[in-house]
Amino acid sequence: MLNFNEIDLDLLKRLSEADGIGGREREVSRIVTAYGKEYSDEIQYDNLGSVVLKSTGKSKTSGPKIMLSSHMDEVGFMVRSITDDGYVNLLPVGGWWGHVMPAQEMTITTINDEKFIGIVGSRAPHGLSSEIKERVIPPMDLYLDLGMPSRESVEQLGISIGDMITPHVHFREMNDPNYLMGKAWDDRCCVGVGLEVLKNMNQSDYEADIYFAATTQEEVGIRGARTAVHTIKPDVAIALDVTTATDTPFDKKGMALGEGVVLSVLDSLTIGNNGLVQMMEEIVNDLSLDVRFDFMTVGGTDACNIHKMMDGVVSMTLSIPTRYMHSPRLIIHKEDYIQTIKLVTEFCRRLNWDRLNQMKSSVGITMD
Repeated sequence: MLNFNEIDLDLLKRLSEADGIGGREREVSRIVTAYGKEYSDEIQYDNLGSVVLKSTGKSKTSGPKIMLSSHMDEVGFMVRSITDDGYVNLLPVGGWWGHVMPAQEMTITTINDEKFIGIVGSRAPHGLSSEIKERVIPPMDLYLDLGMPSRESVEQLGISIGDMITPHVHFREMNDPNYLMGKAWDDRCCVGVGLEVLKNMNQSDYEADIYFAATTQEEVGIRGARTAVHTIKPDVAIALDVTTATDTPFDKKGMALGEGVVLSVLDSLTIGNNGLVQMMEEIVNDLSLDVRFDFMTVGGTDACNIHKMMDGVVSMTLSIPTRYMHSPRLIIHKEDYIQTIKLVTEFCRRLNWDRLNQMKSSVGITMD
């Protein structure tokens, strides 16, 4: 078994601060390939932009293929239109709640990768009626103020329709440094998990071939995972994604930060393979990790499309809880991140054909 507690915070900072909505994940992809190439034997791309890093098993015979999947895209916006007065109208890319947006800083990234900062418009409360004060403004009704006087002046900056817009947020360790604040933890913290696992496996003997897929366009329809499956043709897959922490005063109790790994038994789109869930529980016990179980009745992960591909893929989701999901600033906990890396690393070390056949038999498949 591998023992470690050190994580690369600079990697998390770079992943969080990179800008990348669905279909515009190139900045994130470059970080993934630059960091992961040292720990990979092969790097592939599919035509949607997902990047797949392969670490080949050390045994003489071919082992099962493990697919680890984390999506690179974050929720954000595109430039929908520019008004004559120089305001930028927003088109949401992914799910946004209007309450979390007014007065936030946003970054526009142009086709030439130039970046410009603007402020989401808001209204002063003075004199507003209760009806207006209590109404949530739909994201499509909001706009970005670049501090420019006209459409022409905005266009002269190189800004055009379809340019990417993302929250402008800097990563930081909070007052207790175990709490990490940043944008795009959904799902960049799990991109970090995948890269840390590859690094750890570089120091270990194992039978399986490990493929880490940093996928695209999850927030707009779980698309990149579908094409990445055809690149890899995995035998077993683990989707790595976030889940909603419910430990704030808004929720009072529930899924808390800092209490260990989260095994997703099912969500609205996927039922985890029972044998795979059992193997994860076994490893949790052997490594003395903390564990919670998640039953997410709304939403899904890359596993949604992975498990339905080809003739079916043995799959499940592992989650990291985050506060304030789908907002400009999210918070995760180092302990959850570290324990997830330990669990996935040990799973990759242990998996062989016998264990895979046990998982298949758990759903009634007889292996002769």
